[in-house]
Amino acid sequence: MDDDRTIAIEVLGGMDAIPEAEWDACACPEAADGGAPNDPFTTHRFLHALEASGSVGSGTGWQPRHLVARMGGEAVAVAPLYAKSHSMGEYIFDHSWAHAYENAGGAYYPKLQQAVPFTPATGRRFLTRPGFEAAGLSALVQGAVQLAAENEVSSLHVTFCTEAEAIAGEKIGLLRRASQQFHWVNDGYATFDDFLAALNSRKRKTIRKERRVAQAFGGEIATLTGDDIRPHHWDAFWRFYTDTGARKWGSPYLTREFFDIAQDTLRGDMALVMASRDGRDVAGALNFIGRETLYGRYWGCVEDHPCLHFEACYYRAIDYAIAQGLGRVEAGAQGTHKLARGYMPVTTHSLHWIRDAGFRDAVARYLEAERAAVEDENTDLAAFGPFRKVQVEEDE
Repeated sequence: MDDDRTIAIEVLGGMDAIPEAEWDACACPEAADGGAPNDPFTTHRFLHALEASGSVGSGTGWQPRHLVARMGGEAVAVAPLYAKSHSMGEYIFDHSWAHAYENAGGAYYPKLQQAVPFTPATGRRFLTRPGFEAAGLSALVQGAVQLAAENEVSSLHVTFCTEAEAIAGEKIGLLRRASQQFHWVNDGYATFDDFLAALNSRKRKTIRKERRVAQAFGGEIATLTGDDIRPHHWDAFWRFYTDTGARKWGSPYLTREFFDIAQDTLRGDMALVMASRDGRDVAGALNFIGRETLYGRYWGCVEDHPCLHFEACYYRAIDYAIAQGLGRVEAGAQGTHKLARGYMPVTTHSLHWIRDAGFRDAVARYLEAERAAVEDENTDLAAFGPFRKVQVEEDE
């Protein structure tokens, strides 16, 4: 049960300021049995890897300001929190808010971001020990808002939180925002062919053709996990990652050192798909493994081959999820092209606090209309999904 004793909030300048076991007791108590966390992104080891590698911290625009709620000296809730000087690497876009705020004479930056940097994956953002869910969430919200107000920053943004957190946050005064992703759901499939059997014939044929084309690129494709991931794989993947970054966002968010640290501390959390040809790695896709979900994160290549992107990112992820009994694949931000490959539209959630009352009211009206638009679009897109309809089954 929630304890009614006083809760004190502490602000940390980095993950080194709290022991791993203390943070993870709040972030992933389900992993105490030795299994995987619900998602690896809020674990101490992942957040620490970002900081130790210089991917966040001084000069990056992501300055750690993590929150710890303590009761009687014991950590009962924690939250990954950052002071931001820009809106890059968030995937819940507020650039138009920043422009409007600054055009009205305000300073939108710095702001506070309660999130996992560079990671558009849904997960808990108010990380509480079991039994402290309500008190912990309330304390973290109050602590984050107080920190924002005391430092006179424009806003606080809690991105890719769970639906339950979004509902709870709205009830205590935060603004709720809806956005869209595409996820694959395992409907009890034993094999990839079982999944294909659930699709209409045209989509089924298209996917089979794409897989044949991809697998005929002249090399081999392997999914590596744990100790099968070797240091030399990161040399190749770094080339893939920087090539993609140069084409999409100009410069990579993660440093090369991140992947060296990941080899030591995170390889048990990762499934790395590597395509090689003539003894050379030519393409790859990096996934992170949760307790029930596989999270697709990065793709890149140094050779272009037809359909290899679809195979490495989407179909190999489905293969892995089925083989491991995982219930879902989250394939990252955006991408209506995922719909034809069995990834269906879902609503993702975020929460926002804005210091200026007039601007807050304007954003609230916008978010109400945006939520309705996202719901309508998800409904419309789902109707065009690849899965067989009852009448189609009868006709066949």
